[in-house]
Amino acid sequence: MSTDCNKPLNHYERKQQARRDRYEERAEKARVESDAKARRATEMADCIPFGQPVQVGHHSEHRDRRFRRRIGEVMTQAVDATKKAEYYEQKAASVGMGGVSSDDPDAVQKLKTQLEEAEAKAEKMKAANKAVRKGDRAALAALGFSEKAIDALMQPDFAGRLGFPAYALSNNRANITRIRKRIAELEAAADRQDVEEEGNGYTYREDTDENRVMFLFDGKPNDETRNILKRHAFKWSPSRGAWVRHLNNAGIYSARCVRAILDQKGAE
Repeated sequence: MSTDCNKPLNHYERKQQARRDRYEERAEKARVESDAKARRATEMADCIPFGQPVQVGHHSEHRDRRFRRRIGEVMTQAVDATKKAEYYEQKAASVGMGGVSSDDPDAVQKLKTQLEEAEAKAEKMKAANKAVRKGDRAALAALGFSEKAIDALMQPDFAGRLGFPAYALSNNRANITRIRKRIAELEAAADRQDVEEEGNGYTYREDTDENRVMFLFDGKPNDETRNILKRHAFKWSPSRGAWVRHLNNAGIYSARCVRAILDQKGAE
C-alpha cells in the first residue's frame, strides 16, 4: 500500500490490494461455512435427548450410530473451515509485508526513503553513544529518547556495554549497503530495453513492463524442456502464458543457460 493516503495506488499496489481482497473474501466465505456447519452440528445433536446413550441391540442402533457419526463429521468440517479462514486471514495480512518489491514502479523512491531512515538511524545511534560515554542524559533526551530508553542505554548489558553495541551499528551499516545496492540495480534495470528473439521452438523475451524474463512456446513443452526450465528456476505463469523469472542479472544469466541447452538440442 502507498504510505501517502492521498496518493493514488500505482499499478503494482492495485494488484497487491486485489490480492489482499481475494484472500479476505476467501476467509469470509470460510467463516460463513464454519458457522453454518457448527449450527448444523448443534441442531443435529439437539435431536438426541441429553445423556441418552446408544441403545445397543435396539432396532435403531445402527441408524443412531450413523447419525452420531454424521454429527462428528459435520463438526469436523466446521473446524476445518475455521482453519481455512485463519489461513486466508494470515495470507491477507502478509500481502505487502515482504519489503519493497522490484515489481513496484515506485520501488526506487521507496528504497531511497528507507535509505534516508537507515542513515538517520546510524547518525542517531552514534550520537547517542557519544552522549552515553559523557553521561549526558539531556543530550539523549534532545535526540528524542524517552526516560525509559535513556535508562536502558545507561544500563550495562550482559557484557558490560553501554549504549548501542557495535553489532547494532554494524547491522545497520550492512542494511544501508544492501539498500544502496538494490537502488543501483533497479536504476540500472530502468535503462534496459525490451528484448524479443526467436530460438529453437521458443520465443525469448525480456519484458521491462512486466519485469520478467520469459520463455514462450507454441504449445506445452515436453518433459525434458520443462525440467530444464525448472532447474534454472523458471516457473509457469498461467496469466502470462509463459515460463518466467524476474528480470535481473541472475534471471538473464539463467535464461542464457537455458537458451544454450535448448538451441544445442535443436542442432543435434
